[in-house]
Amino acid sequence: MRIGVDLGGHTLITALVSEPEVGTLPRIEKIDSVATPAGRLATDVMGAIADAVLRLTGGNIPVSSAGLAIPGMLDAGRRYSNILPNFPHDWDGLDVADALRKALSARNLSAGRISIENDANCYALGEGLAGEAVGISDFVAFTLGTGIGCGIVSGGRLLTGAHGMAGEGGHLVVGPDTPCRCGGMGHSETIAAADGTTERALKKGLPGDFQDLWAMRGTRDADEVIDATLDAMARTIATTCHMLDPKVVIIGGGMSKADGIIKALEMKTRPYLSTPLKKLLKLRRSKLGNEAALYGAAGL
Repeated sequence: MRIGVDLGGHTLITALVSEPEVGTLPRIEKIDSVATPAGRLATDVMGAIADAVLRLTGGNIPVSSAGLAIPGMLDAGRRYSNILPNFPHDWDGLDVADALRKALSARNLSAGRISIENDANCYALGEGLAGEAVGISDFVAFTLGTGIGCGIVSGGRLLTGAHGMAGEGGHLVVGPDTPCRCGGMGHSETIAAADGTTERALKKGLPGDFQDLWAMRGTRDADEVIDATLDAMARTIATTCHMLDPKVVIIGGGMSKADGIIKALEMKTRPYLSTPLKKLLKLRRSKLGNEAALYGAAGL
């Protein structure tokens, strides 16, 4: 069995995942979900993961590997966490595999190989292993939530770049000089993600929750806010398609659950595409949803 971990700022999810076999897809056997330890200190998080592994295995199910989906930037060798924007500085430069191995050992557990990857990349890998991109060698997955995550698989391989930070589709420059939390300006997620959308909605006296806002389509103020969100995301998708020529673009995250949003994004995106790509555009909603990163992490 394998372990997949999806580390979030509020929730820590750990899953026991079957070993892949020829002709079958991996499957999640058990899931353990707990609140991420208050303070989010690395030592506390590693202990919580080890405790979850103990609960999932009972201490007597052999684990061949463990993979962690990390919400931050990692080194090119995928050993150290460079920076997790919403976590304390004890994560900066942390040897994550070594820290988890020590936490497991303290509970008389082991997990063979331990790997780490950015959480959006794990999401993409999960869709390739057991979701909408099974059998597809070139695809992009976007997660639309508080920010915009992006994972790119090209030629059957995850695109990570020279410094380990490739695939940041949410930071494509598509808008005005709006400051982004990453330190840049005019990035897609400042407009198209939930936080930017909520900010514009609240200024108009509209609901901050995206699902509630989406239900108000057809009213002038709501349409103005939603149109800006869709337009920024459409520009992001179109630019990505021109750069990478993916066979399919997968949309996940909380915002993707809005009824009709995939069709709306298709209509917004096509005018920005070259004539050949207009006919080839394929947008699909994530098949695995919140479990995608768990599959991807377990498959590292």
